[in-house]
Amino acid sequence: MSDAHLLPAEFAGLDLLATMVVVARADGECLFANAAFENGMRLSRRTVQKAQLPDWFDDAQRLTETLAGVAANHYSSSRFDALLRRGAWAHEDGLPVHVIVSQMDAGEDGEPRVLVELIEIAQQARQDRDERSLDQVQATKELTRNLAHEIKNPLGGIRGAAQLLALELQDGNPELNEYTQVIVHEVDRLQSLVDRLLAPHRKAQVVGDVNIHEICERVRSLVLIEHQNSNGGLRIQRDYDTSLPDFRGDREQLIQMVLNIVQNAAQALGSRIAAGDARITLRTRVARQVTIGKQRWRLALELHIEDNGPGVPAEIRDRIFFPLVSGREGGSGLGLTLAQTIAQQHQGMIDCESEPGLTNFRITIPLP
Repeated sequence: MSDAHLLPAEFAGLDLLATMVVVARADGECLFANAAFENGMRLSRRTVQKAQLPDWFDDAQRLTETLAGVAANHYSSSRFDALLRRGAWAHEDGLPVHVIVSQMDAGEDGEPRVLVELIEIAQQARQDRDERSLDQVQATKELTRNLAHEIKNPLGGIRGAAQLLALELQDGNPELNEYTQVIVHEVDRLQSLVDRLLAPHRKAQVVGDVNIHEICERVRSLVLIEHQNSNGGLRIQRDYDTSLPDFRGDREQLIQMVLNIVQNAAQALGSRIAAGDARITLRTRVARQVTIGKQRWRLALELHIEDNGPGVPAEIRDRIFFPLVSGREGGSGLGLTLAQTIAQQHQGMIDCESEPGLTNFRITIPLP
């Protein structure tokens, strides 16, 4: 059953805020939490209501005293920094937040109420970083596209000239004929690279209803087949939110987007696959009131692709979506660029958090 009926009309405006907001009684009992809080805590509205807000804080006593003080009109508001605990999946050191506790009008029962705002200290910095990254990737892709066009134009002429030269030399020196074959081979290789550089700029061709879990299952099958000789050394686990609705998109492009990231993860797990403990997790979730770039969406799907590999090298972590940037020897550096471009063509984006033992690529795409 939907939790929409649990949203009091007087709190509806709070659901549009990007910051986490909770309305609580003086004793800490939660009366309402907005969508940003639910999303940040990975909890449903039904679970949050009637829970004790201080239980989620590292210093529960301080919050309890602050709630009581503000509710009793000892002061109109209070501000302090705290650590917010978010359950077993949270970082051990908690989530640093700036807490603002303010007075509210009493409820219909006459009980005092307080408004608690929780501003993730790293949130604004992360949004600024994402916006800068998207702008930089777009500028780099445009430069790469222009360079690719300039390179592509003379390649046909070079290949044609080499073939004509080979015809002239076919009855002559075999060694010189071999040189022309090298020229043709290298031109073909450059042509393939240029085509791959230009591929991300092609628009979606076939748009229809898409189910994210069907895409995940297709990619999972492809990658497991590719590693079928690893004696079970690679496991691809699923953690799906089956309530996610279909959305409009180019199915084949979206398969390519997810496949590029999962293959990238599998390649990073080489030594762990050999040791038999390589793991990739495909996790889907719904997110509310999500900001993508400079636009805000009411609902979005999140696909997390996690692996337990060595992590993305620190020196390229901020540039992994740039063309020709790769942390793998022999890598083209185009797979993640293409994935990011496909996400953007669906009004979404991909971001990455990585440390040794846990890398998480998060794909966010708006829902209707």
